[in-house]
Amino acid sequence: MNDLPFTLSALKAAYASGTSPEAVIEEVYRRIAEVDDPGIFIHLYDKADVLAAAKALGSYDPDKPLWGIPFAIKDNIDDGGKPTTAACPVFEYTAEADAFAVARLKAAGALAIGKTNLDQFATGLVGVRSPYQPPLNAVDPKIVPGGSSSGSAVAVGHGIVSFSLGTDTAGSGRVPGMMNNIAGLKPTLGALSASGVVPACRTLDTISIFALTVADAYEAFAAAAGYDPEDAYSRHIRVAPLGDMPPSLRVGIPDDASIEFFGDTVQAASFYETIETLKALGATVEKIDFTPFYDVAKMLYEGAWVAERHTVLQELMETQPEDVHPVTREVVGKAIGLTATDAFRGIYRLKELGRKTESVLAGLDLLCVPTAPTFYSVQDLIDDPIGPNSRYGTYTNFVNLLDMCGLAVPVSPRADGRPGSVTLLAAAGEDGLLASIGIQLEQACAHELGATGWELPDAPETAPVAQPDELALAVCGAHMSGMSLNPELTSRGARFLETAKTSDAYRLYALAGGPPSRPGLVRGEPGSGSEIDLEIWAVPLKEVGSFLATIPAPLGLGTLVLSDGRTVQGFVCEAAGIAGAEDITGLKSWRAYIDGTLAATA
Repeated sequence: MNDLPFTLSALKAAYASGTSPEAVIEEVYRRIAEVDDPGIFIHLYDKADVLAAAKALGSYDPDKPLWGIPFAIKDNIDDGGKPTTAACPVFEYTAEADAFAVARLKAAGALAIGKTNLDQFATGLVGVRSPYQPPLNAVDPKIVPGGSSSGSAVAVGHGIVSFSLGTDTAGSGRVPGMMNNIAGLKPTLGALSASGVVPACRTLDTISIFALTVADAYEAFAAAAGYDPEDAYSRHIRVAPLGDMPPSLRVGIPDDASIEFFGDTVQAASFYETIETLKALGATVEKIDFTPFYDVAKMLYEGAWVAERHTVLQELMETQPEDVHPVTREVVGKAIGLTATDAFRGIYRLKELGRKTESVLAGLDLLCVPTAPTFYSVQDLIDDPIGPNSRYGTYTNFVNLLDMCGLAVPVSPRADGRPGSVTLLAAAGEDGLLASIGIQLEQACAHELGATGWELPDAPETAPVAQPDELALAVCGAHMSGMSLNPELTSRGARFLETAKTSDAYRLYALAGGPPSRPGLVRGEPGSGSEIDLEIWAVPLKEVGSFLATIPAPLGLGTLVLSDGRTVQGFVCEAAGIAGAEDITGLKSWRAYIDGTLAATA
């Protein structure tokens, strides 16, 4: 039991073979004693109570995805009947009920172990702004643990629990992931309910998930996600199944003029090594000017959003300022003197900057950035409590302001042995895409899990099939990955399933008219054509109608026969539509036709 990895796959295998959840809980508490870091938990639950909860699970139930899985909760998230402090002793109260997300996790079979330490009121990215003894970084105690979700990340980094809940407003669900060599999943805003969460910035907050692997983080996220009618900021966000990487993936990274490592050449080398791995996996990388994103990031601690933090602390700062951590008081105190006029100016400015980022992001599937530009030690924060924290937010502060989802992926260690990590970012609702890509990147970058020495388990199997709420749709032209119309699929939540070929009954044409050129696929007798390259995408059923409305005549939806005999819905062309068209069947691929056309005009 001492050597049992606390990954979901290992624990589920152990439970299936007869291990009891009580034995796992005993091991949790043994590991807590072995680590011997009193800064991890603000409230560690009595072992007898957790053992009773484990016994109450009854016999193993594989239909509960988190049955018997130990987890920890950041102490600004409610666990019914337990205290919540937000790392401020005078703020402490006893939660009347579980936070919405906590209740869903428990319903899935997970076992809460305790409430973890944090930067007070979730204000910070360093993990040492707490009146309680701060936790030590799991990998290297000289490095800050990362914040504000410090205790949650450290607990996972040591393998004490399988996953933990953090929160993320400015990067608190990502930076601690990098610091402790684990995955940090920051979901789309509103995917995880904020009911039962002490707010930092109510309009920008989300619960986040830490786990030893990306797959484990995503499975915990899937269990916790759900629409909460009691949360005014909850949204209907679909949790897509994991899939494979599309054949052509467009990834943006900061260009040479705008990328920032603050002199850390080792971190720079680690990032670019990871980018080469992404390329080897098939991604096309495009360098972009990151200045608009930095401009957005600066707004998080200026004007309206600092004032939003002040709404939580106003009474405490006015009546008991000495009970607020000095650095927290300094940061949030900037709100005093701001006016409603300042707030609206900030909102207008954000909207203007957001429009600028839209043009930069056009044509990209996702961004890849360093999770943080460098590392700082505990001593660095003693010497300068503000500067290092601000620099940690370089690649995180803009994300929630722009309504993006993010995933910190652990990758190969840096040359100096410190953890390697990059963050993948995409538009709201693309959490499944990030997890699918993140798993493949994680698998391609050899590393151990957290500070445990455990090896990375195999990636979970993915089945390239549409779910009951999806339509499998074959595309052969500009809707394929990496091509101009692919965003019409991805913006509707479509996910890549597989590449395929038609049967040899089809001929492919470049239709007359345009630009742009359009493909037409026409079926004839068996053997009268060729096997034409396709991609099959799963489109949410609720989005099919709006997607079909974008398809002009002479194209329409029909049944395609694949080379292996299967049938699938896809776009076909009316026979009358090929008048004046160019027969390009011999190329067997629209992508090959476009590449040839571009080469001829270059």
